[in-house]
Amino acid sequence: MRSPRDFFKPLAVGAPDPVREIPNRPSRVIHFFPPQNAKLVAKLPEIVPTIDILLGNLEDAIPMADKHAARAGLVEVGRTIDMGQTQLWTRVNSLDSPWCHDDISTLVTEIGDKLDVIMIPKVEGPEDIHYVDRLLAQLEAKAGLTKPILVHAILETARGMVNIEEICGASPRMQGLSLGPADLAANRRMKTTRVGGGHPDYVVRSDPDPEHPDAPRPTFQQDLWHYTIARMVDACATFGLLPFYGPFGDIKDTVACEDQFRNAYLLGCVGAWSLHPVQIEIAKRVFSPRPADVAQAQRVIDAMGDGTGAIMLDGKMEDDASVKQCKVVVQLARDLAARDPELAAAYGF
Repeated sequence: MRSPRDFFKPLAVGAPDPVREIPNRPSRVIHFFPPQNAKLVAKLPEIVPTIDILLGNLEDAIPMADKHAARAGLVEVGRTIDMGQTQLWTRVNSLDSPWCHDDISTLVTEIGDKLDVIMIPKVEGPEDIHYVDRLLAQLEAKAGLTKPILVHAILETARGMVNIEEICGASPRMQGLSLGPADLAANRRMKTTRVGGGHPDYVVRSDPDPEHPDAPRPTFQQDLWHYTIARMVDACATFGLLPFYGPFGDIKDTVACEDQFRNAYLLGCVGAWSLHPVQIEIAKRVFSPRPADVAQAQRVIDAMGDGTGAIMLDGKMEDDASVKQCKVVVQLARDLAARDPELAAAYGF
């Protein structure tokens, strides 16, 4: 059994001290790119200023024949492209693959000072995080890094969901979690072939009309991922991590993409993945509070004074819990406005 104090000691001699609090930087959109694709890499200087997180993908979307080229391409991106205020992440290959160890060791020793977060796919238990935690400490010491690289886990198996709290608490490096709907659906034997989003067959149906029992009965499509996202958000909130909605695979259906992102935003997610530039604007808009919501939240805070008691405002009861809710919205708006002058103007800051 480890003492709680041990969690804030480096796991290797010479490694940087673990963080005590996860930085809450703007994280509305994680934009994925294939580092071996020279044509797309050439566009990154234009894309980087428009996104919060740029992620070099080394895992499933990269063909086996391109694994080494993708890794080398990401090293070159880290060395040559000015990231400004944008975070640089990577998704390495899964721990059971022949590429994962080389992914981590190469990236940490070559561009570890540029990497903010390493995303680990298909995490199933705390033992996966313990392995990565120790390996990173050894490599950080070898590379002489002064800042620890954080770890982000993707929930893609039923076992990972069952162990979600243990995963969140496995290391001070844990930065957040993302939903991996396609792999999770397959592992659960869900009967959907979609990558995220709802399904037209997952519905509730209204009761029959007693006066017209044969009349058509309206149906309402439900969210396949509501339970999973809510469970992920609760686990992240408990351990001080950041929850993200994962990929929405139907690039053409921007309406449904926005709906799914907004559901995740309302439930507590801080951002979502972008698989195509068209989804960048959607994620940034959805995960930024509406100016009207910010104004109303500030109005409640101002009306509540010291934040105790209860008042009536526009016919609605507001109390200390209301103030806490409103402060979440206003603080997010201020964090985003500090980086985005357009949002600052829209919010009146």
